[in-house]
Amino acid sequence: MMLFRLTAAAAIASFFCIQPSLAGPCTAQIDQAQAQLDKRIEAVAAAGGTGKQSDAAQMHRQPTPGSIATAEQKLGEGTSLEPALTALALARKADAANDKAGCDNALAEVKRVVGP
Repeated sequence: MMLFRLTAAAAIASFFCIQPSLAGPCTAQIDQAQAQLDKRIEAVAAAGGTGKQSDAAQMHRQPTPGSIATAEQKLGEGTSLEPALTALALARKADAANDKAGCDNALAEVKRVVGP
């Protein structure tokens, strides 16, 4: 009986301690923009040649969209997607600050760089 009371008390306490995570004003749009940017980076990477394998790849590290874009830029293939990555980071900061206008401006820059 004592164990049941402790378990019930712990369950009730944890229920009240859990705080729901609230999305910012443009979290869904940021997720969409990230998906579009990832597709664009993958398309640029797939269309081009290969480069020298990095030391990080030797250490079983997964490439990030940013590292792929940087490698493609070094190879001179496709357009530079760094401005889109920077704008996406700004959109995330604006979203966290609940700044809808700043987020919308940053997302517009992502769309301008990535295209339709």
